Amino acid sequence: MISVGIFTGYYPYTLAETIERAKKDGMSCVQLDLEFKDIDLSRGHITKEKANQVRDAFRDANLPIVAISAYTNLVHPDPVKRQENIDYVKEILAHARDFGTPYVVSETGTYNEESDWSADPKNYTEEAYQEFKAVAIDLAKFAYDHDAVFLVENYVNNIVGSVDQVARLLQEVNHPGLGLLCDPTNYFDGNNIDDVDPTIKKIFHVLDDKIKIAHAKDCKRAVNLDEKFGGGSAEHNSFRGAGAVELPGAGLGVLNYPLYVELLAKHHPNIPIIIEHIDESDIPRAKKFVDDTLKKMGV
Repeated sequence: MISVGIFTGYYPYTLAETIERAKKDGMSCVQLDLEFKDIDLSRGHITKEKANQVRDAFRDANLPIVAISAYTNLVHPDPVKRQENIDYVKEILAHARDFGTPYVVSETGTYNEESDWSADPKNYTEEAYQEFKAVAIDLAKFAYDHDAVFLVENYVNNIVGSVDQVARLLQEVNHPGLGLLCDPTNYFDGNNIDDVDPTIKKIFHVLDDKIKIAHAKDCKRAVNLDEKFGGGSAEHNSFRGAGAVELPGAGLGVLNYPLYVELLAKHHPNIPIIIEHIDESDIPRAKKFVDDTLKKMGV
């Protein structure tokens, strides 16, 4: 059966209280955000001892950590910030196994100087692709050397967004240190948001063998074109969409969830699916929606 979890960042508390609330809400796994009120896991402050403390606390609660969030702009226009961001991902990759999982996740980045989530004309150039490809090769090799896997989470406004772009990257960087975080909502823009099923089918037809972890949020046509944010501590937890598409919580948009989980489960019957893009007050509703869909599809 597919297991259902959540980003820990939606519980902005101490380690113990975060675990308590996730258990109370019925989660069976988590994607780890490195933010707890009683442990400093910020850049430059991760240690094996701290990682083991977090790992063991979640293990004692029978709440496995299945991936770690390392969301940052890996092609930041400022070369100093770009290198700092790359080094941050490497810091987490180096300690991933200390936290109990090989998987570390980040977006591919944007040349937009104002936001990590907005488009930029340069994002769609061959130069941009080649620059990110070089970063991906570096991170894949570093991950492999540390018994970890760097998971790309594509997003349509970033350098790698479409199914074809993801497929090209994973074909050209065919390395065991690189994998894919599957979130079908990240493939939609104003051109395909009104006809989602063909894109969902293409994702699994082309990329299925690279998927390691899945996400559960939703998508719909936006009322306005501005960036949209909600609750959540880190920016990746509060982001709700940019441009022509909004990205609300699971069950609040037009994504064909029965089709999504059916195709996901076909070759990944025990994969974790991680709830996101919600406020804490909406967690029970989102969890019930995902559970009900999984039961309906028998997965």
